[in-house]
Amino acid sequence: MRTLLDLVVPLECAGCGVPGEHWCPVCSLALFVPPIVVRPRVDPGVPCWSLGTYSGPRRSGVIALKERGRRSVARLFGRALAEAVGHLRDAGEIDPPELSSLILICAPSRARAARARGGDPVLRCARIAAEQLAPERVLVPELLRMTGGVRDSVGLSAGQRQHNVAGRIEAVGVTRPRAGERVTGSADFTVLLIDDVVTTGATLAESARVLTDFGVPVAGALVVASA
Repeated sequence: MRTLLDLVVPLECAGCGVPGEHWCPVCSLALFVPPIVVRPRVDPGVPCWSLGTYSGPRRSGVIALKERGRRSVARLFGRALAEAVGHLRDAGEIDPPELSSLILICAPSRARAARARGGDPVLRCARIAAEQLAPERVLVPELLRMTGGVRDSVGLSAGQRQHNVAGRIEAVGVTRPRAGERVTGSADFTVLLIDDVVTTGATLAESARVLTDFGVPVAGALVVASA
């Protein structure tokens, strides 16, 4: 069903602008691909996979989703992330569903930015990915949030981005374990961090550190695009 925005603004592909489609078949070729290993400048301490570079349809799609309110892009990204999870399982990079449940944890964004966008678009993508991965049990808990004082990261260097988020990401709804203790039953689930774009890796690194400190083992991070 077309939204009111679609009726006011001519429908065009969010990836390349071709008229008449939300997302065209040509742009799908750049999105539905096996994920590649990326190595951000700030080491997140876990494997990091991306659907490709932050360019072409992936870049246009991220901008359409986050800055232009094209919610239909979230469904495409969610489906692509779900397919990427399948590739990672087939390659033996993460456990198959018969061995462990899957938990997708979104790297947090600033609360102000999420409000301006009508909610967290990355969380929306992750929830759609979980739906696509049914009927297995896939959870998308909101475990991480940014505290106050985090600046917009646009224009910041890798070091500045790392300093910007250091100590400003916190876990919610979990209890800090005793030293050396892991979350009960942690061997029964696989945790993947999810984000739209990894630039320097600072947010993913801090997110992984916080989860590890709380005894949550992180198998890796999966993003739509790497800058």
